[in-house]
Amino acid sequence: MVIRTNQVPDARQLAIITQQLGRAPRGTEAVAATDGDGTPLVLRMAPIVDGTPFPTLYWLSSERLKVEISHIEAAGVIKQLETRLQQDPDFLAAYHRSHEQYVAARWAFMSAAQRAEVARRGYTDVLSERGIGGIANWDQVRCLHTQYAHHLCGENVIGQWLDANYGVADCLP
Repeated sequence: MVIRTNQVPDARQLAIITQQLGRAPRGTEAVAATDGDGTPLVLRMAPIVDGTPFPTLYWLSSERLKVEISHIEAAGVIKQLETRLQQDPDFLAAYHRSHEQYVAARWAFMSAAQRAEVARRGYTDVLSERGIGGIANWDQVRCLHTQYAHHLCGENVIGQWLDANYGVADCLP
């Protein structure tokens, strides 16, 4: 079971996130999704971390999901998905809507101070044009982990496809 939260992580969750990442987290603004036990699955990231644009709004933190999706990526699924994007205009249109929703969510989560900092540093175009996982070409798929993280927090056709074809969500407790 996935629960969308968008809450600042508590001490227990911070300890879990540190274990999941293998280091102290940087740039985490919220736990965007958890399992039924409150274990973080997806983190929502700040738009700028260490002075540069963070490439993704949603970061998949769940070790179980990362391993599952890594196996799918290793099987060559990205190439299969990109072929489908080229051949299926409806799938491509849905994928473009996923990117649009992602960019809109990124801007909606930004505070006024963050927007001002983005503008001051000259990152407005980057954070408006780059989609899921920071990808510039919205006809390509870069990383299934970022696609799935977005799927757990928004509407993402690739994540939906992963659940339908690989049952990724079934690996959650």
